[in-house]
Amino acid sequence: MVLSKRAIAVLTAGVLSLSGAAALAAESVNFVSWGGSTQDAQKQAWATPFSKSSGITVVQDGPTDYGKLKAMVESGNVQWDVVDVEADFALRAASEGLLEPLDFNVIKKDRIDPRFVSEHGAGSFFFSFVLGYNESKTGTGAKAPQDWAALFDTKTYPGKRALYKWPSPGVLELALLADGVAADKLYPLDLDRAFKKLDSIKKDIVWWGGGAQSQQLLASGEVSMGQFWNGRVFAVQQDGAPVGVSWKQNLVMADFLVVPKGAKNKDAAMKFIANATDAKGQADFANLSAYAPVNLDSVQRLDSTLAPNMPTAHAKDQITLDFAYWAKNGPDIATRWNEWLVK
Repeated sequence: MVLSKRAIAVLTAGVLSLSGAAALAAESVNFVSWGGSTQDAQKQAWATPFSKSSGITVVQDGPTDYGKLKAMVESGNVQWDVVDVEADFALRAASEGLLEPLDFNVIKKDRIDPRFVSEHGAGSFFFSFVLGYNESKTGTGAKAPQDWAALFDTKTYPGKRALYKWPSPGVLELALLADGVAADKLYPLDLDRAFKKLDSIKKDIVWWGGGAQSQQLLASGEVSMGQFWNGRVFAVQQDGAPVGVSWKQNLVMADFLVVPKGAKNKDAAMKFIANATDAKGQADFANLSAYAPVNLDSVQRLDSTLAPNMPTAHAKDQITLDFAYWAKNGPDIATRWNEWLVK
């Protein structure tokens, strides 16, 4: 059978159309985060709607592993496309050449809080370290602890203290604030002064490394008070535990979304980040997780019962930790921190 030119043209167009559809269906992005409820919320708020609207499959992976990310980039065999990392690591990794610059023709940088965006990273969410306390141990109302200084006042407030055990932004800053350092004079950190302050309660510290552990310490009364992620305190309160919170001098930390250098699906990664950081994506994630949104247009979309329990409602008493300082000095601080822990 001899096909006419018209038939050949129609057949060719059909084949090209099918090829394009197959290519679109095959497009994917590998998303890596911390697992647990956080990644479940990211999947529900970002990945599933993104796949539905774009046709790009989102493959979940994790947990985030900085050593693994670096090894992938250095070997040239990058399996991850978008990774949720801590803000200070995002800046440090960029300086080490481990990340792709973001495409701000795709990602709307102007609607992201300037604190949470850089050339190589866009905010995933932000949260605060707050002073949480067990009311059965501390009292309530006027008797309740008001700020970080109370954490070091074991005479007025006896009992164990819960602190985050990793050498990252937060603990040293709160020690300096409790010792009278002004918020605008925190950096560069006076390490000698901070460690001396921590020495004063070292025997009373119970270290926590994960959110679930911190909640158990607080709810059970094993500690009378401590440093906690705001969302974890809120969750314990929702469970009916006798727990209070002070937002005074709440310390803001953030996660960033980054693209490893040499990512195989870079274009899809940029689209995914654009979706995750837009007003709806950020608000949807915030309403599922109680973490605060980085998009400036998301606040009006927040659940009215959750909004008062997010850092966005406590900006007046807020101190944003210096991610750039930690990106530069974190490794040296970690060495001193680990040596101090075992003394």
